[in-house]
Amino acid sequence: MPRRTKLIVAVVVLAVLVAAAFVLPVPSPAHLRDWAAGAGPATALLFLAAYSLLTVAPIPRTVFNLAAGLLLGPVAGIAVALTATGISGLLGFGLARLLGRDLVSRHLRRKAVHTVDERLAGGGVLAVTSLRLIPVVPFAPLSYCCGILSVRPLPYLAGTVLGSLPGTVAVVVLGDALTGGTPPALLACYLGFALVGALGMIKVLRGAAYGSRTEQPATLDAVRGEGVRARFHQEVQAVSEE
Repeated sequence: MPRRTKLIVAVVVLAVLVAAAFVLPVPSPAHLRDWAAGAGPATALLFLAAYSLLTVAPIPRTVFNLAAGLLLGPVAGIAVALTATGISGLLGFGLARLLGRDLVSRHLRRKAVHTVDERLAGGGVLAVTSLRLIPVVPFAPLSYCCGILSVRPLPYLAGTVLGSLPGTVAVVVLGDALTGGTPPALLACYLGFALVGALGMIKVLRGAAYGSRTEQPATLDAVRGEGVRARFHQEVQAVSEE
């Protein structure tokens, strides 16, 4: 696909996803419960499909996690919510990589873009997990960001599932599914998750900084070694000529 066509398609798709987040009515858990009452045995599969597809757009996942516990119970609700989270994350990641990767690749030489790409891709599972743990980092935009940058799919998927697990469990178990409220215990959990995620990102950034500091001396040593070997060969050649 030509680059200009990809750009147009990417802009249109992004506009549709953002518009969907504002235009589509987000049902309350109680409304989802009423809908599920008529779905019968297919409730789990229909809910999985709706969760996976709708949250590719920047729609909050909290209402779906609340509904998962209300409709399916804590165990099945957590399993379905995590499965849908992984599918939704992969769909957003793949869509961004398909349409946006080529458009961003030419900007990777810019220092700011290259630094973000290097930190996120180099951090692997830890970086993605840490970002997913921080509640204020929106789910779908992070999926898009990882897709257009150099994050590999498997570390991304593992980090998405691991980082989403604590918050999903907390919402399903502690959330007020009937009113959509946020109990104090859930707020405390969010604060703890944010702290752990921040510590993980600090570790990623420190590791990257340490790697950049150690890379230069190693390169200088290699250059010095090449110079010593070159002078040694020159001296041997001069002795042999004498």
